[in-house]
Amino acid sequence: MPARGLFRKQRKEKGEETAMMPLKDKEVSDKTYLRAMPLRDLTDLEEIKKEVKNGNVLILRITPLASKNIEDVKRAVNELYEFAESIGGDIARLGEERVVICPQHIRIWRDKRKLSKKPLPTAT
Repeated sequence: MPARGLFRKQRKEKGEETAMMPLKDKEVSDKTYLRAMPLRDLTDLEEIKKEVKNGNVLILRITPLASKNIEDVKRAVNELYEFAESIGGDIARLGEERVVICPQHIRIWRDKRKLSKKPLPTAT
């Protein structure tokens, strides 16, 4: 088999066929994708849930929704938290602008070190 470049698409060898089968509602894909998308509206939650149910990891940028309505952001994050727990998935904040949500077979690593009780230095 010829060597393949790091970012090149793999070509089908002669006689090799691939079957494209649509996913059923409760069937998980054999591949996991990492997808970044903005959370613009509460209606985006259904697409997010569908992607996670299909086994994909999502990084959500919440700034577009936060610029419209901070209460909707709280509502959306709470709904996604409950969803992640209901499917055995995981959810965490990535800084101030992003949230990552994972399906059941992926866990988010969290640092278990004890935090110092000293106040953090300020820029003053």
